[in-house]
Amino acid sequence: MSMVDEPLYPIAVLIDELKNDDIQLRLNSIRRLSIIARALGEERTRKELIPFLSESNDDDDEVLLAMAEELGVFIPYVGGIDHANVLLPPLETLSAVEETCVREKAVDSLCRIGSQMKEKDLVDHFIPLAKRLSAGEWFTARVSACGIFHIAYASAPDLVKTELRSIYSQLCQDDMPMVRRAAATNLGKFATTIESAHLKTDIMSMFEDLTQDDQDSVRLLAVESCAALGKLLEPQDCVAHILPVIVNFSQELSSDSSQHVRSALASVIMGMAPVLGKDATIEHLLPIFLSLLKDEFPDVRLNIISKLDQVNQVHSIRDAAANNLKRLAEEFGPEWAMQHIVPQVLEMINNPHYLYRMTVLRAVSLLAPVMGSEITCSKLLPAVITASKDRQVVEKMIRPCLVELSEDPDVDVRFFANQALQSIDNVMMSS
Repeated sequence: MSMVDEPLYPIAVLIDELKNDDIQLRLNSIRRLSIIARALGEERTRKELIPFLSESNDDDDEVLLAMAEELGVFIPYVGGIDHANVLLPPLETLSAVEETCVREKAVDSLCRIGSQMKEKDLVDHFIPLAKRLSAGEWFTARVSACGIFHIAYASAPDLVKTELRSIYSQLCQDDMPMVRRAAATNLGKFATTIESAHLKTDIMSMFEDLTQDDQDSVRLLAVESCAALGKLLEPQDCVAHILPVIVNFSQELSSDSSQHVRSALASVIMGMAPVLGKDATIEHLLPIFLSLLKDEFPDVRLNIISKLDQVNQVHSIRDAAANNLKRLAEEFGPEWAMQHIVPQVLEMINNPHYLYRMTVLRAVSLLAPVMGSEITCSKLLPAVITASKDRQVVEKMIRPCLVELSEDPDVDVRFFANQALQSIDNVMMSS
């Protein structure tokens, strides 16, 4: 082969291997794209290699995933950011495929490229791409569109920004739940690019629509965006716009069809606490959070648990509640926790349902390091000992809790924990 023909060889190999029936050969070829691009040079990469990839009809997910990943770092091989737009067509195609992991990688690569593009190129190429995906016939394209709006919006002219907000609002109300889930997931990222005047109108309207969705997975994702949205608003606006949604939402939980939404709410409350401040948290959020500790009879309130093995599904709710009690105590200090948390927790130690008592013991083990030795020894450990006659709870919660406390850095906590371990051993042996 002559030196003149050598540059033709890599593209010939690529075409040959991409048409091969052997998936591994095709995959290896895709993973060598950067080597092939360097051999071809920037111009031939733009004019031959990228169009070839755009027209490729490979249907193997592993090959498509590798292609989506490679293209995300391909700007240097097409001539730099001035030519970044040539990488958009193949990624647009990959953003609409059926396989989720391929679409997600394509969206990641689009965001990576878009974040480096010049403003004019974003307006001329990236924003039209976002619009096309948003209007895609298949829901897969519309799902991907939700993930790139935060890149498209920032550089758009004012009139186009108005249009993009309107399109995103339509995605929040899409017929397909998968699209609405994607809109809810990406709402926080999109909101970071929105002007403050439109945050309180357009974005909050979208947020409220999503929190009232008929799909529990959409509501869940919407609730999880509360903290992200709250951080973008002034504290008074957060109290005015986000807090009512959380409070209203919590009031509807007794008829909510999903225990996962309840669990998410517990995490959201702690995310909101630093944004709202101590007073608003105590007044509005703490009662909601403490009510989650009583979520031990989902079969009564939610009417979805009918089998014993399904009770395990609400373990995450109890665990979220106990963990967030600890975070509240850390946020506002032991004295505040002693006044607002510990009494409510300890009240449940005598509840006839053993799951209540297990929640208390889990909370005790998490609160002890935060509360300090005096409160732990005088208030928390006696509650553990009180529950030690409960054979059902001892092995599942009390013993692991006490073993953990017996290794506490504080000597008094270790002493009383070991005493409590001996006490429950004696009680178990004598009963």
